Amino acid sequence: MTDYYTRTVIQPPIPAADMTPLERLLLSEIFTAEPQGDAVYFYAEEWPASLLSIDRDDLDAAIASSRDTGGAAMTCVTEQLLKLGPGSGGFIDLDVSGTSWEFILQNIVKRSPTLRYISAISSFDCSKMRPDAFGGMAVLITAERIVGKTTNDLLSDFLVEAGLEA
Repeated sequence: MTDYYTRTVIQPPIPAADMTPLERLLLSEIFTAEPQGDAVYFYAEEWPASLLSIDRDDLDAAIASSRDTGGAAMTCVTEQLLKLGPGSGGFIDLDVSGTSWEFILQNIVKRSPTLRYISAISSFDCSKMRPDAFGGMAVLITAERIVGKTTNDLLSDFLVEAGLEA
């Protein structure tokens, strides 16, 4: 069996005060979260998670503390909770594959008094030497836009610049 990975680091560490409780809860489930002073460093050793199992009471508390902010995190969660209906404790599964974590990070940048951007650097690799399983990606997240390129995009750019492809 071949295992595929998308190891990802988020830079710089995000000031804890810049995140809503809901954003921090979701990002801490999508990534591994390590406190660094007054900030949080997010990374994924294997890949960013897209199916989250979250304690319903913790989720409800985070929502209640984040209501005034809205944003991608709130929209994603409230849409899914409406489908589930009222619950009483226990863990629930949230599918965040439809709302990319990049949009959650962008909402943080939009509100932050200190962050001008957040970057995400990912490496693609696998447990076997498959030619299509290696590479990487860089994403720049600002208040206005989210842009990214993979290593394949960069190679295509280089080939065009060298006059080898149109």
